[in-house]
Amino acid sequence: MGNTVTCCVSPDASPKLSRTRGSGGAAAGPDRWADTYQAAAAGGGSGSAEAESADSDPGSSGPHLQHISDREFPDDLALESNPSDHPRASTIFLSKSQTDVREKRKSNHINHISPGQLTKKYSSCSTIFIDDSTVSQPNLRSTIKCVTLAIFYHIKNRDSDRSLDIFDEKSHPLTREEVPDDYYKHDPDHKHIYRFVRTLFSAAQLTAECAIVTLVYLERLLTYAEIDICPSNWKRIVLGAILLASKVWDDQAVWNVDYCQILKDITVEDMNEMERHFLELLQFNINVPASVYAKYYFDLRSLADDNNLSFLLEPLSKERAQKLEAISRLCEDKYKDLSKAAMRRSFSADNLVGIRRSNAILS
Repeated sequence: MGNTVTCCVSPDASPKLSRTRGSGGAAAGPDRWADTYQAAAAGGGSGSAEAESADSDPGSSGPHLQHISDREFPDDLALESNPSDHPRASTIFLSKSQTDVREKRKSNHINHISPGQLTKKYSSCSTIFIDDSTVSQPNLRSTIKCVTLAIFYHIKNRDSDRSLDIFDEKSHPLTREEVPDDYYKHDPDHKHIYRFVRTLFSAAQLTAECAIVTLVYLERLLTYAEIDICPSNWKRIVLGAILLASKVWDDQAVWNVDYCQILKDITVEDMNEMERHFLELLQFNINVPASVYAKYYFDLRSLADDNNLSFLLEPLSKERAQKLEAISRLCEDKYKDLSKAAMRRSFSADNLVGIRRSNAILS
């Protein structure tokens, strides 16, 4: 897709030469692409004029296209039930995983099973252990493991098997191999899901942030379309979410034809059709606020702790401490500037956001 205004690409060739990561933070990429996708949805030329005339004429039978800001929080869905939209709503994957976590702990307690030798490292007065994953720069391998584990719990603890034909692997196979008749009966294990996602991320050179946005879009699809991710559709749903997340996050994204080179047997036409349906089911709401992104990141870390997925811990070195201190100083300077700007405005006592701090007197 890159910097064009079309959702889908030509099957001729891939123009992708080099890829650079978006520099706008967690929410900058989705915000930047929102209007692009909206323009793509509205079409160009005469199609755009028809849509505009349909909006201006109440009696017209043409489609009514809302702006992306009108689609961010659908009226027919409560905010509390949309974790992909609302920062205070609990993520679905973490809720589904708690059932297994509680049962596992209960079983260990009843059967008096010892947790075994503790392998997790803990900080002390002399040594601080820290991993290399942060909310702004997550560790790629660990993040993919956590995201695929979240998908595993979605499939295992699903409520039913509601699906759509566009995502059914029997109707739209990803390989030339014949899909077994009982393909919908066997749940994939975590390793199978991890290998599928890792292959796509490795071949397309996608980032860890893209994996988190993929999970956001996946849960948004399940909520908006009222479907379940199950053995018959999980591969195509995950593929569609990765496809969309890569285009939203990266300035020069992976084109549809690139995925056809990774999955040799899928056609560009099939990818284009799946992308269109995915966007329509999301109601073209591809915005991911920074608060929602951060919530998913920390919930994924909680999921890792509950399932003993360890992040590689190393003693905090002097160089790493200086780097973290420099990053913190930049954030402090940024918020100081925002606080000063807020103090120059007029606020009521109830909405005062800037607070004057007096210098501390040390004796």
